Amino acid sequence: MAKSSKGTGPVEADIVKSDALKWRCIGPSRGGRVVAVAGDYSDPMTFYAGACAGGIWKTDDGGTYWECVSDGFLTSATIGALTVAPSDSNVIYAGTGETTIRVDVSFGDGVYRSTDAGRSWQHLGLADTKQIGEIRVHPDNPDLVYVAALGDA
Repeated sequence: MAKSSKGTGPVEADIVKSDALKWRCIGPSRGGRVVAVAGDYSDPMTFYAGACAGGIWKTDDGGTYWECVSDGFLTSATIGALTVAPSDSNVIYAGTGETTIRVDVSFGDGVYRSTDAGRSWQHLGLADTKQIGEIRVHPDNPDLVYVAALGDA
């Protein structure tokens, strides 16, 4: 079981090996390069993955099944950063646009926020930056956010 104290320090996990389990592709099928991941501080089975041209995906069963939670809300499917607020796991921030050093970087259109654990998203701004590489949320205030961005503000 994963353990964390409000996102500070390493996460400890017990790993169980089973020869009966075989690796297989279970999706997401259109994910693209995964460039951002975030975990829910209050639930060790809930994770979010952000992909280049694939949007935001959520699992609440430790990764067995994934659901795209960004379709219909984001105008850019390229995710460069994901963060769950340590003080409120319903609040998630997503930065769009890749910041990897490559020839074929996909641009985004700023920062989005969900206040209902990924069921809906609102655009917050920074559309001209085109590349969001990191988002940090204050440990006690989910409305205080720091964004590392490339491009014009």
